[in-house]
This record gives sequence, C-alpha cells and structure tokens, in this order.
Amino acid sequence: MNERSREIFRRIVDSYLATGEPVGSRNLSRVLAMPLSPASVRNVMQDLEEAGLVYAPHTSAGRLPTEFGLRFFVDSLLEIGDLSADERRRIEADMRAAARDRTFDEALAEASQMLSGLTRSAGVVVASKDNARLKHVEFVQLDPARALAVLVSDDGSIENRIVDTPRGLPASSLVEASNYLNARIRGRTLAEVRDEMQAASEAAKRELDQLTARLVEAGLASWAGAKGESQQLIVRGQANLLEDLTALEDLERIRLLFGDLETKKDVIDLLSRAETGEGVRIFIGSENKLFSLSGSSMIAAPFRDKEQKIVGVLGVIGPTRLNYARIVPMVDYTAKVLSEVLKGR
Repeated sequence: MNERSREIFRRIVDSYLATGEPVGSRNLSRVLAMPLSPASVRNVMQDLEEAGLVYAPHTSAGRLPTEFGLRFFVDSLLEIGDLSADERRRIEADMRAAARDRTFDEALAEASQMLSGLTRSAGVVVASKDNARLKHVEFVQLDPARALAVLVSDDGSIENRIVDTPRGLPASSLVEASNYLNARIRGRTLAEVRDEMQAASEAAKRELDQLTARLVEAGLASWAGAKGESQQLIVRGQANLLEDLTALEDLERIRLLFGDLETKKDVIDLLSRAETGEGVRIFIGSENKLFSLSGSSMIAAPFRDKEQKIVGVLGVIGPTRLNYARIVPMVDYTAKVLSEVLKGR
C-alpha cells in the first residue's frame, strides 16, 4: 500500500470510528493533506475495495471499512494514544479503594463498572473462582442425599454449593469432612487443596472412612466444576451500548449483542483466549463465533496475582467502531493496576 492509499484508507477508518457513517470521495478530497481530485480519490477507493479493505453499503454511497480492513488498521496503522494523568490517577484510586474496602468479587465488579464508565461501553471481567484464599469450609446436611457446602474466603466472601452425598451418610461424617478440610485449607486456594488431595488420595482414604472420602471428593469437584463453570463473569454498563444509535440496524445489532452477553460460556471462552499472550488482545466482529452476528468488538487484557499467575481477564465490549486508540491503553493500564492491587491482598 503506497502513501496515498494508506492516507485515504486511514481517513475512511477514522471517519467510521468517529461517526459510523460512510465517507465519499468528494469529502475525502477536501480533507486530504495531498492535492487529489474526487476522481483520483474514487480510483484509490476502488483499489481498496478490490483488496477487501473497504466496501460501499449502497450503490452511490461512500465507503466503510470491512472487518478485514479494521483488523489491518488495528494491526498496522493504529497509533495508540496515552492516558492523561487524571485518568491514571482515577483508575489507580478507584482500584485501590475497591481492594481496601471490598471483597475480591466486589473489587472485580468495580473494575468492570469503572471501565464501562470511562469507555461508554460494556465492561467485562472474568476470573477463576479457584483463586480465592480460603478460610473455612463446612458441610450442612439438607436431606439424606444432599448437603450444603459453605465455602468462606479470606476476603469475607461466602459461596454456597449443593453437593450430592452418599445415601446413609451419618451426620458425624459431615463434621469429620469439615474438620479434615479445615485443617488443610486455610490461606490456600481451592486449586492448591484439590491438587494436594489428588496427590495424597491414598493417605486420605486411610485417614477417612470410605463414605467421608466420597463426600470430600464430591465437595471439591462441585466447587471446581468443569472448565468455564469454575469461572465467574461480571458485566457492567450494557446500557451504554444503546447510546449513539445511528440507524435501525444498530438496534438489531444491540439486541443480538445483549444475547451474546447472556451466553456466558462463550464470553468466558473468548476472554480466556486473551490469557494466552502478553498485553492487550483485540477481537473484531466475526473473527470469533461470539460476535459473528452482532458485529461487535472486544478489547481485553489479563491480570495476575502476586505469584505472577494469570487469574482473570478484564475488557470492554462495544461496536466495531470502538475508539481503539483510547481504549487499548485504558484496558492495559487497568489490568496492570489490578495486578498490583492483587499482589497486596
């Protein structure tokens, strides 16, 4: 792509990101730094269309970038901005206050809400439930075949799960199972305890009678769940996606996006893909199955605990014409601040 084509393509994308509207050759010729007639601009736009970078939504309309064009722009031409000092101070202050005054889950919800407010999009956070440091475990019998497992974390959060128990299990076994776990679980994550249980399964079987061991295994399996089910999804600011509608088709796109956000496993799977690399990941439109219909984008970055282990991903979901240059550094900085905050918990 020569300099002239690059400049015209950049102007088309910039106009789309700012207004959502197609831009024509006459308007482009007026704003270009280089002197080009509308006819010359149309020739370049035709070349860009043949390359799959832009398209005309109507016969006589101007051009809009395709999803392929947006991906090319983001990967090759996007000039990332920087946060202002005020924005950095606000993000850091909000995150540190949330970590100091609230539980881990509430701090994550605050991060999602803050990103939503700063970007005027939907803020999302996904984090593994296995990462909470545990304080106490208790089993409470509900009926002959079920018990309530109460999981208390160091940060004060409480999670209740119903687990199946062997029929005929005596009440004393519930107490014994609780005592067994509480002697080993304090200050450790569920994943750490589960790994220890698996490594020391033979010793556990000798220590506990068969029914109690089955109860302990059932409780740990229920809390851990399958991949995806052991993660929590937090979404804030969906109403922001309803702002700045430019056409009726936008309303249908938003309806589809709300449906996407309800499909938690797909969102979790997509966010989890952001864990595979360093820094910010950008997902555009139908590049992923989650947004194949709604034509939306997501910008996401992982955050880590004090052991530098990735414990979750936060991001922003919005239309494909997100302000990538502004939101990318915002998501990146928020993830870094959240990582620093988690190190001190």
